[in-house]
Amino acid sequence: MANILYLPHRLPYPPNKGDKVRSYHLLRHLAARHRVYLGTFIDDPEDRQHLQTVGGYCADVHVERLRPVAARLASLVALLDGRSLTEHYYRSGALQRWVDRVLRDAQIDAAVIFSSGMARYLQGRADLPTLVDFVDVDSAKWTQYGAEHRWPLSWLYRREGRLLLDHERRVALAATRSFFATEREAELFCRLAPDCRRAVEAFDNGVDADYFSPDAEFTSPFAPRDVPLVFTGAMDYWPNIDAVRWFAQEVLPALRRERPELRFFVVGRNPAHAVKALASDSVVVTGTVSDVRPYLAHAAVVVAPLRLARGIQNKVLEAMAMARPVVASDSCLEPIDAQRGRDILGATTVDEFVAQIGRLLAAPQTGSALGAAARRRVLERYSWTANLAGLDRHLASLATASSGAAISAMVAT
Repeated sequence: MANILYLPHRLPYPPNKGDKVRSYHLLRHLAARHRVYLGTFIDDPEDRQHLQTVGGYCADVHVERLRPVAARLASLVALLDGRSLTEHYYRSGALQRWVDRVLRDAQIDAAVIFSSGMARYLQGRADLPTLVDFVDVDSAKWTQYGAEHRWPLSWLYRREGRLLLDHERRVALAATRSFFATEREAELFCRLAPDCRRAVEAFDNGVDADYFSPDAEFTSPFAPRDVPLVFTGAMDYWPNIDAVRWFAQEVLPALRRERPELRFFVVGRNPAHAVKALASDSVVVTGTVSDVRPYLAHAAVVVAPLRLARGIQNKVLEAMAMARPVVASDSCLEPIDAQRGRDILGATTVDEFVAQIGRLLAAPQTGSALGAAARRRVLERYSWTANLAGLDRHLASLATASSGAAISAMVAT
């Protein structure tokens, strides 16, 4: 058993959004085998109620409050010093002092950092062996945002993409091993930073198929007359915002011309103003719900029309685990090890989404077969235990040695 310093950028509980699902299961995996010292931020005041739950996994916990608006403003200093905004966003003198104390006093054998922005807390610790799980190539996400926005945001986002890639490269070169959530993301990073290729690999996300199970009984949240199309996700996240706006404005009207009983349910926390503005007789914006499973269980079709997706989408895996028919954009399908047409349906254009959803609505038995195949694929391929086992071979030597070396596993969103 080793002493592990774990530094995720956001409290890894509750697992109610993509990065927190991954960071939570990583915490559980580490805590089952090692003593974990957790240093992190809370960016949602409601998460503070979960500190006791998180503390049950850890030998020690230090949490700093992060106020997103203030953090964004403070990160603008990066425009003066030539660094990325991300490097400045997660900055706390108190957290740095806690990290320094833990490294000094707790005989830490390993440090796990979740997101490249948290790498700052181990600067100057070249003596620490490192494992880095970036999850996705965040720099590529910012570059993609730049192509979708007008000046001056286009300039700012492209700058962030360029400088963040420089930072990711430095972090990876200092690491013993770097990880990404899919082979596709790992290969992309290796193309962008070929000098890091020697120590880069992938381990997939998973899904709790016992929790997301079609065998449980859920009361329908929908009115009897509704034929619900469902999207789930954090609704303050730009790719999700873009996805539901495009679907509601472009795809849904075309579908409702033939099926006026269709309603689009946008299910997720913190809906942005642009999402709330979609609410109408045909679009329901739920905001935070205590449990997304009833919405998935009773959905006619689950849709994932993301146009700016990076990496594997937990929302898609969860719907598949619930044995629901899913129609997802091609960018969502590419990272998922599933057979198109058997386990899941893909679409890109308005016409393709209309055709695929119409096909499922016209033949419910087709949707049932697709959902059953989707769940089988999740059970075969997306187990957290199996996927996280790849980390263990890198930690095994430390678990039996008292050398005082540290492992930094840096995991980015």
